[in-house]
Amino acid sequence: MNLGAILLILLFYLRRPMGPIEVSAEWKRIINGGMIAAFVLWAFSNSGIPVISQIALFLNFGLGALIVYLTLRNPELQHRKGMIYAWLPLMGLIVIQEFLEVISPSFFNSIEVYHSTATFFAIVWAIVMWINNTKQRKALEQERLKALQKEREYKVTEALKAQLEKQVQERTKEITQKKNELEKALLELKAAQDQLIHSEKMASLGELTAGIAHEIQNPLNFVNNFSEVSSELIDEAKEELDSGHQEDAKEILEDLKANLQKILHHGKRADSIVKGMLLHSRSSSGQKEKSDINALTDEYLRLSYHGLRAKDKSFTADFKIELDESVEPIDIVPGDIGRVLLNLINNGFYAADEKKKELEKAGQTDFMPTVWVKTQKIQNGVKITVRDNGKGIPDEIKSKIFQPFFTTKPTGKGTGLGLSMSYDIITNGHGGDLKVNSKPGEYTEFEIIIPQTTQS
Repeated sequence: MNLGAILLILLFYLRRPMGPIEVSAEWKRIINGGMIAAFVLWAFSNSGIPVISQIALFLNFGLGALIVYLTLRNPELQHRKGMIYAWLPLMGLIVIQEFLEVISPSFFNSIEVYHSTATFFAIVWAIVMWINNTKQRKALEQERLKALQKEREYKVTEALKAQLEKQVQERTKEITQKKNELEKALLELKAAQDQLIHSEKMASLGELTAGIAHEIQNPLNFVNNFSEVSSELIDEAKEELDSGHQEDAKEILEDLKANLQKILHHGKRADSIVKGMLLHSRSSSGQKEKSDINALTDEYLRLSYHGLRAKDKSFTADFKIELDESVEPIDIVPGDIGRVLLNLINNGFYAADEKKKELEKAGQTDFMPTVWVKTQKIQNGVKITVRDNGKGIPDEIKSKIFQPFFTTKPTGKGTGLGLSMSYDIITNGHGGDLKVNSKPGEYTEFEIIIPQTTQS
């Protein structure tokens, strides 16, 4: 093999990248110039011109030595040392061969056998080193590709990171804005809720006032009537005494005493109604006190009935009450429990009356709207049951009836806060429970459980 061809091969591979390692543009220009020089020298050394071919041959020796020196000494070409080590033995043998053929052909002929053997092993060495170098080059190339892939992935990751940061900033700004809007809406909602609760209380108070007006009228009528009769009896007693009829006068006085007892009874009745009104109308302080549940229940059932009668002259209904005499006074906030009872009883009358109206439209006139109220002593407390024979509550909305603002009444007839307030008063205010049982089309029943010992 000619030295010039080997130099061209070396220079060709010196300028090529090896995996991620690549020579600079300046060295590429130098190597390109070396390739041109090597080609020219190779051409002249094979031209057959005696003097020129020999000069070209020795210049090839110098170019080869320069290539070997620069490759081994320059850090930028260190990755190609393997190529130099692969071809260096063969290059050395070719230099020795060319040099001896010029200086002493006879001596070269005497050692040609040894030279040929050495050349064979040099070629084998070059091939082995070439294969090894090729493997290294492929390994480095794979590393370069991996590095490029990682670099691309890094760039993509950085781009995604920047995009995500931008999206996070935009999202944070949007969430902050929505948070501010929700806080504002919440404040407005609370204000509206307070207003609705106030309206609910005022509506409840109006119904109570109307009921009181009708309920108190009966004992007042009795008081007035018995007062007039008692005045007449006094006049009659005076006449009998003047006539000397003492026995008749005593009988009249007995009748007068009975009248006064009736006046006292109905006066106390009116007094209890007024007290109930005051308890209901005043703002609740949350202070519990011993109260008679039976009396409270009876009072508010009658107030509810008469209040509805006062609002609607066409309203007709019946009510039944069953009081457990073993129920003892219990610690409650009377005004709050009164609101709960009034709300549940009013709802019962309303539901039953709506059913009656629907049945009358269908031609049935024998239905009587009825509300049953019952008290019952239970272990460590009392249970109050309010039942009506109205339309009932569908199963799909039963779980929603205690939610604020949920109502099945038409617009303008309910705020959706009555049952919510009642549930809050019983569960949070008195540590009890408020349950509902219903069969659509037949009845609805509310159970109020109030424990005997509750925290104030």
